[in-house]
Amino acid sequence: MGCQLGKLASSERRSGDAVLSEGPPPKTDPRLPLTAKQKYSMVASWKGISRAMEKTGICMFIKLFEENQDLLNMFEKFRQCKTKDEQINSMELAEHANNVMNTLDEGIKGLDDLDNFFQYIHQVGASHRRIPGFKVEYFWKIEAPFLAAVESTLGDRYTPNVENIYKITIKFILQTLVDGYEKAAKASNST
Repeated sequence: MGCQLGKLASSERRSGDAVLSEGPPPKTDPRLPLTAKQKYSMVASWKGISRAMEKTGICMFIKLFEENQDLLNMFEKFRQCKTKDEQINSMELAEHANNVMNTLDEGIKGLDDLDNFFQYIHQVGASHRRIPGFKVEYFWKIEAPFLAAVESTLGDRYTPNVENIYKITIKFILQTLVDGYEKAAKASNST
């Protein structure tokens, strides 16, 4: 009798009145370029980032401006912050970094509902059409600084597997921003 209970316990979990099989993880939305396991790892690892959003965001923008000094001129509120120290201490840069990180946070939390994810990220992408001088290719310039900032924040938790998952995720988010930007351009050209 004990053996039968052991087998039952090892093959099923009880959740309230429902019995959940221990089979393969549920399928993810086919539009998501992550497996269920990768998505789980992404969301779990993101909790470490969400506890240090401002620090991660500032690090990301400092790296962005180190690699693309010309982009600093796009930001009216802190374009005068030319040195790393000025950027670290800029309240305006910190505010913008928080806004960007909150957008990424919403995007990553939205991976469970891709319809809302696409709607939200497309809207953010489209909003960049209102920025004078902004070019769609600028979205891609944040990829390497984002990955470097995440690595800095996660430290030894930034394993090769986690790095791969973040690369897939940031490319997915950036492509969705680009799609939103381009759809808004087409819509404005057709009116």
